[in-house]
Amino acid sequence: IEHINLFLDQLFARGPVLVYIVLFVACFVENILPPFPGDTFIVAAGALVAADRLNFALTLLIVISGGMSSVMLLYLLGRNYGRDYFIRKNFKYFSALDVVKMEVRLQKWGALVLVVSRFIVGLRAAISVAAGIARYDTLKMFFFSTASYLAFTMLIMYLAGSVVRNIEEIEQLFTAYNRIIWPIVIAGVVI
Repeated sequence: IEHINLFLDQLFARGPVLVYIVLFVACFVENILPPFPGDTFIVAAGALVAADRLNFALTLLIVISGGMSSVMLLYLLGRNYGRDYFIRKNFKYFSALDVVKMEVRLQKWGALVLVVSRFIVGLRAAISVAAGIARYDTLKMFFFSTASYLAFTMLIMYLAGSVVRNIEEIEQLFTAYNRIIWPIVIAGVVI
């Protein structure tokens, strides 16, 4: 923990602006390049808020702004270019009929899909593009996606903050666990 505090002191020596910029960029890039670990940055942000290194409201605003910027970019790309492309190409596995079916399903279930979209790891970006292709209402897309992003981010930041606030108790639990489990493992190997 002392090493972490020393690193944070050096990182924040010039102020938290660089950290806020990195958070924005990481949350933006996560949706553009889905393997990018954007959620890890949200966890780190929650930990830094709990350690009084970042402002909660500003951090939340920056994380959501970064993520929603790329969500809406993907939505607009799908809306402006995707539908016509897939209708014209009429692919075997994503045919013009599939596009129409997707539009009907999103009109019926779009709000629910978008509200839970942030919690569906691996499909977040695809849902944004699909909503654009289906020409789901832009205002609804923004509102429901923002609600999802807000709920997810607050949950992750709260959990990370809980770990930081309870680090001593967690460390004691792991110490007790190691004192119990290692003798059992050694006895098992000897037997």
